[in-house]
Order: sequence, then structure tokens, then C-alpha cells
Amino acid sequence: MEVRKLTGEERFAAYLTSVYCFHMRVEDVEAKRERQLNATIEDWGAFDDNNTLMARIINNHYDFYVDGTAVKAGGIGAVSTLPEYRNSGAIRAIFQDLLPSVYADGEVISALYPFKHEFYRKFGYETVIGWSKYSLTPGLLCRYRFDGTVTKWNPGDPVDDFMTVYNAFAPQYNMAHARTEEQMLEHVKVEKEYIDRKFSYVLKQDGEPIAYVIFTDIKNDPDAILKVEECAWTCRDGFRAVLGFLARFEADYGTIELRLPAGIDLLRIIVTPNAYDVKETVFPNFMVRVINAKKLLESIRKPSDCDFTIRITDEMIPENNRTYRVLSDRVETVGERFAADEESAADTTQKADLEINVRALGQLAIGALTMDEAMLRTDVTVNAKEEMLRRVFIPKKIYVVEHF
Repeated sequence: MEVRKLTGEERFAAYLTSVYCFHMRVEDVEAKRERQLNATIEDWGAFDDNNTLMARIINNHYDFYVDGTAVKAGGIGAVSTLPEYRNSGAIRAIFQDLLPSVYADGEVISALYPFKHEFYRKFGYETVIGWSKYSLTPGLLCRYRFDGTVTKWNPGDPVDDFMTVYNAFAPQYNMAHARTEEQMLEHVKVEKEYIDRKFSYVLKQDGEPIAYVIFTDIKNDPDAILKVEECAWTCRDGFRAVLGFLARFEADYGTIELRLPAGIDLLRIIVTPNAYDVKETVFPNFMVRVINAKKLLESIRKPSDCDFTIRITDEMIPENNRTYRVLSDRVETVGERFAADEESAADTTQKADLEINVRALGQLAIGALTMDEAMLRTDVTVNAKEEMLRRVFIPKKIYVVEHF
């Protein structure tokens, strides 16, 4: 078996692999050939001894916020193996080459949407709740009112106002992407507005954009559903503007599905006639992996008196198998690299304050796991400085919106 990055016709073969595996209906696959041949995405494939493509993985490039700083990240997608090559280890072989490669390229974290969590845990990924969905009737928002200006986005319009809101909003949420205007356009644009039924609005107060809402209209019997694909706000008034705008649709929709960042609990915030009628659903369909542990520890926000040692084990990226001293302004390497399966911290004269596998470290670092929860895991051991660790690894707001 050989693993390599794909070029030329290999990209088209990879596209056909995903078409097959993801149940896609494409009338004319040949019409897609030129686009695939000219693609610039980072595409990996595993080939058998006859040079036939067995499986592929795409590594999309992002800059995800971690505690307000945008770090280089990868979004794993299009993971697919042809049926005749399943259980051959093809995906594992790709990850074994891909993960050290993206470490060398400067990535700090990687993320994906799993079909099965246990499958990706083998490669160092762990579960993260990226958002919550709230289902309610528009009438439950009747106490909210927005009297500012509402402007509908139309094809050809600029996205400046969306960017103004997003750039004020996104850095507050871990795993939100530092978007460009072109990427924002991808979120608001629509091919056939009144077929796809997707609409985007900017909400302004005194001429300044303070929020936006992107939603789709879902046909449903007996009442349609307004599905908020994305919303953002710059301030408290912007959040209230979102609720007031959605309240206007009482005559149009039976249900609103509102997607909010993990860490913002709508039921603790809104004033509504009957909170029992608001249904919350959390989605564990996102996973995160640490690529460069040292850089991630440098990126997270820490108290001014921060000082602890951490021993990390990583089965697939040997460079992460080290003990570090984490200070408020820097992260120092302690001792030599060790094997991930070593039972004792052979590179240090005493145990580190925190011993942890890379899976749990990813959760802790982005604020998806509390120290109380971490200490219940079998791959986390606190030997000392528990009070300090509790002040470093605190719950944080997370918002996952990008699709890959």
C-alpha cells in the first residue's frame, strides 16, 4: 500500500470514490472532471499494489479561533473507502502519513464530523459539543421586539455588514473560523433563492449593523419550519434584535429551529410565557484533535501565575510525546521525547502535575471539558496543582459553523 497526496487524474478518481460512498446522485460525472483536475485542496489517497485508489481523505484549511487567537487548523472531510478495500487499514495508513505532515506544516488542531466516534478516536480525535439547537414557536418570543432596520441580502450585494458583525462575534467562540469575505459569501449565497428557500438578513440600529440571521425555509406539514443556519451579534442589543426579528414570523412558521453556540443556554436567558415549550438538543457530531500540543498550550489563555507541568501521550504524532512546563507567557519542553506506550514518565525525575492523552487535551484546551469531567476519564491523571489546573482549563463557549 502507498499513501500520497493526489494530483491530476487521481483527484477525479477520488471524487468518484466519494460520489459512490456518500450516496451522491450525479447525472454527468464527466462534467465534474475538469473542476477536480484543477482543484487545489489537500487531497490524500491510499493505493494498492496495482496503483488503484483504495481510499481518500481531504484536509481542508482553516484558521480556527482558540481563546481569541486564530490558529492554523485542518478540517478533515470526504473520508471514504471503496467497499472492496474496507477493513484493509487504508484510512489508518493515510492518517499515519497525514497527521505528521500537517504537524510539519504548522497546523495546531484538526477537526472532523464523525460517522462513528470510536473509529476516529483511534486516530486521536475526541468528541466536542459544538452547538445547541432550540426548537420553539415564534409566539414564545412575543416579548422581544426589534424596531431597527432590517436589510435582506440579494445576490450581487456586498457582505461588508455580515463581516462587521462576524468579526466582532467570532473571536469570542472557540472553533469559529476567521473568515474572509469570500468565505462569508459562501454562507449567504444561494443558487435558486425561491427553490432553495434560503434567506439572509442584516439587522441595524442607528445605521450600524448589530446582528445578522441566515435561515432556510423548510416545508413541513402542517406548519413550515424556520431553520436558522447561522446568526451572530455584536452586543446584547444585537442578540435581542435576533430574537425580535424571529418573533415577526409567528404567522408564517409553526417552529423555529435556532442554532446557538455551546455555552449559551437560551433557557437561562429568554423571557417566555412557557419555558417548557422550548426544546433543546445538543449535537455531539464534531470531534477535535491536537496536532501541535506545544503551540496549542501557548495559544490558550492562562492566569498570570500559571505554572504547571503536563505530560502528553499521542499514538500518532511522536513530537507531542513530551513533558512541558506551562507558564503564563511561554511553554517550555522538559526532557526528551518518549514513546507513547511508556508506562512511566521516564524523561522526568518526578511525575508531571498533569498526565493526559492527546484526546482529552484537545477537549480541555478548547473548553469543551471541565477538570471535574477530565478527572473522571481513564486517560487523565492529576498528580499535583489541581487548583491551578482548574483555573487554566475552564469551560468556554464553542461555536462550530463551518461544514467540511
